[in-house]
Amino acid sequence: MGKDLYSILGVSNSASKAEIKSAYHKLARKYHPDVNKDNPQAAEKFKEISAAYDILGDDEKRKKYDNKEIDSDGKTTGFGAGFGNGNPFGQGGYYSSSSGGQSANFDFSSIFGDDIFSAFSGNQRGYQGFSSASRRPRKGEDLTYTMRIDFLTAVRGGERQVNLNGKNINVKIPSGTIDGQTLRLKGLGNPGHYGGETGDVLITLNVDKHPYFGLEGQNITMELPITIKEAVLGAKITVPTIDGQVAVKVPSYAGSGDKLRLKGKGIKNRNGQGDQIITLKIVAPRAKNSDLEKVLETMPDENVRTF
Repeated sequence: MGKDLYSILGVSNSASKAEIKSAYHKLARKYHPDVNKDNPQAAEKFKEISAAYDILGDDEKRKKYDNKEIDSDGKTTGFGAGFGNGNPFGQGGYYSSSSGGQSANFDFSSIFGDDIFSAFSGNQRGYQGFSSASRRPRKGEDLTYTMRIDFLTAVRGGERQVNLNGKNINVKIPSGTIDGQTLRLKGLGNPGHYGGETGDVLITLNVDKHPYFGLEGQNITMELPITIKEAVLGAKITVPTIDGQVAVKVPSYAGSGDKLRLKGKGIKNRNGQGDQIITLKIVAPRAKNSDLEKVLETMPDENVRTF
């Protein structure tokens, strides 16, 4: 008689599907071969746990197991619901008569051969029941998370520490990360089944907007407000970049929409090196300025429109 599958997972036979799954994940993490490389007994325990979950974690298989239609190895027993009185073929089955006239158990393999039993156990090719294919190594489930990061960490790259399944993991953020990008951490997901590889962790990154920086490919963009005086006479202005402040020269008679390029001040990664693109925006004074008005009144009209 095989072991009780509920006892293997440490749950009662009335446990819910969620309770069974939770118990399996807890035990699988504890006895997974990857964390018990020097303990062969742990590997055997992991196989036993996986085999138990393969049946109890499946509604149809669990029902058959509870009805004693299959044993702890998933093999048919010839008993259970629908068979009646232990006869797997129902009414009209075969019996062997003894000298005393009493019925006795009949060896079905003597008529059908051993193949009928190998078919029920999943060893017969083409049989779709309790196939040995269900015991093949399968990769564990992937786990998904979301992480919010600031703009500068996304474009410059960096590390963030997160807690996954009780462990602190340093997650490397590649430079040039964009909003919605997903990172894959190999082998940090749920344990595999029957010796299969462990699943992965998938982290979707949500990047916060920056108050004045933007992103176009590998280029950093920003808008630079300038006064009328700076636009006409030119100026030297200190501006921020993702790596610190630098001084830029605004040429005289600059116009709104003109662009300045800071070479090499964009994102640097395996795709190359970007720049910082600065778009000028002339801002008129808000306060009344009589001197400025007099100067402008003496200036000749200039046609700047093309329509």
